[in-house]
Amino acid sequence: MTEFLGFDLLGLIGGLCLFLFGMNLMGEALERRAGDKLTALIGRLTDNRFMGFLTGMGVTAIIQSSSATTVMVVGFVNSGIMTLKQSIGVIMGANIGTTITAWILSLNGIGDGASAILELFKPSTFTPVLALLGVVLYMFMKGSKNKDTGMILLGFATLMFGMDSMSDAVSALRDNEAFTSILTMFSEPILGVIAGAVLTAVIQSSSASVGILQALSSTGAVTYGAALPIIMGQNIGTCVTAMLSSVGANRNAKRVAVVHLSFNVIGTAILLIVLYVVRALFYIPLLSLPAGYMGISVAHTFFNVICTAILFPCAGLLEKLACKVIPDAKVKEEATELDERLLATPSIALEHCYRYTEEMAQCAVDSLKASISAIGAYTDAKAEELFEAENRVDHYEDVIGNFLVKLSSHNLDDSDSTRVARLLKVIGDLERISDHSINIVKSAEEIKNKEIKFSQSAQGEIKVLSDAVNEILNLTLKAFVEDDIDCAAQVEPLEQAIDHLKDEMHLRHIYRLQNGRCSIETGFVLSDLLTNLERVSDHCSNIAGCIIETSHNTMSLHEGMRAFKREDPHFTDKYRAHLAKYTLPEMQKN
Repeated sequence: MTEFLGFDLLGLIGGLCLFLFGMNLMGEALERRAGDKLTALIGRLTDNRFMGFLTGMGVTAIIQSSSATTVMVVGFVNSGIMTLKQSIGVIMGANIGTTITAWILSLNGIGDGASAILELFKPSTFTPVLALLGVVLYMFMKGSKNKDTGMILLGFATLMFGMDSMSDAVSALRDNEAFTSILTMFSEPILGVIAGAVLTAVIQSSSASVGILQALSSTGAVTYGAALPIIMGQNIGTCVTAMLSSVGANRNAKRVAVVHLSFNVIGTAILLIVLYVVRALFYIPLLSLPAGYMGISVAHTFFNVICTAILFPCAGLLEKLACKVIPDAKVKEEATELDERLLATPSIALEHCYRYTEEMAQCAVDSLKASISAIGAYTDAKAEELFEAENRVDHYEDVIGNFLVKLSSHNLDDSDSTRVARLLKVIGDLERISDHSINIVKSAEEIKNKEIKFSQSAQGEIKVLSDAVNEILNLTLKAFVEDDIDCAAQVEPLEQAIDHLKDEMHLRHIYRLQNGRCSIETGFVLSDLLTNLERVSDHCSNIAGCIIETSHNTMSLHEGMRAFKREDPHFTDKYRAHLAKYTLPEMQKN
């Protein structure tokens, strides 16, 4: 039975499904397409509340979902990227940004008798063209950006088609008394708020529930008196998404959800009281007039702007209220490392992975330098610090690696996929550098315990090689943190110079061994040191190669390095300059 109260029930359900699917499709594609812009917007965040407000409004306008923005904010606060204070302005801005969707949907309200210019803005006029263009971009064009743009257009066309289907399905209710009497119930503000909140909580999108209300308004039976309370309730219902997202998060992240809920509840309560008082004192003809597509857009925007204007100066009070509702824990909580909520926005999740990897790189480089300084100056305290640092680097690798694997399962564009693969390579090399620091400190311990003494020549050679390794570590760290191609280009020539130093030192060791100036036991320790230091330079070369290969748009390390060597006319000059800088002291013949 497809008819219910005189309208096409299946047509309404089908239209709603298309509408929600199109909105989700468009939102996901918008997030991917605008990934760099989102990262830049978040990167500009400060404790300036107004900047946070503009950021929240901008991000929500881009991704067309205030729910997605608030979930993102919960993840940021839980990960320590953002403070609770910064999040409040973002949440307020998101409430304004989400009104853009209603204005886009209001284009469906352009009537058949409109002027020729307005006819061009009717969805039925331009949606088929957008759908065709979307199919061409998605199916026939190469490159993830083109495909994402096509997906945005297809999502928008699907959304508009679903909206049109819902309007057609309910058009028969225009003169239905039963339907009119149901909507009259919602003219009672409390019932309207409850209905709006429940509907939005179920579909978890205020933009979608506003779209449904706009579709129902096409019947002419939705008055402003019924629409206003429903819109108020929709703003409360959208908080469910953030509340659910905060489950399992730290206290500050839970406070973000509380701020979001309290902002909308307090704003609704204030305007609801005003509505009751005004209705009691005055007769307002507007409340009895039917609300159209445009009228609902205006009411939605008006409500959010007024709420923000009232509560924006009270942001500090909202923060205190959230801290009262969610008090501090007795034991201090730490920010969650790489919160999985960030996966909802892959570009920002990847950016946070880079920040976390920078911490890992600094820890690995510091450990290696400390292990070199322990040669000839070993202490148990130094060794303990290095073992703790190595455990931290291992932890970094586990956390970042697992997160990147989960991130790679999301629909990433070509650029982000390349960066994920690059980071997976880099963290592996950083972990191996940390392992070599442990090997070196164990050699330092053996030197102390066995009272091994290197010859003066050997000590000078080790000093030269250690200095070269320290420089390659500094170059590699700077190249990765600053994404500096010029700095990365210095690494490979220096790595080859270190290979040359290691081979030369090995030959010198054999000469000393043959002349009885070095013991077999000392030779074993020296050989271990040389091997570990040389392999550290290999891993530095791998990391620099990842940076260079990305600039050459290739995922093959060797292919990228070969291309780099071919294209760098100064490669040999750099290699010779490093050899001249790190010259071994003259070997004593006697």
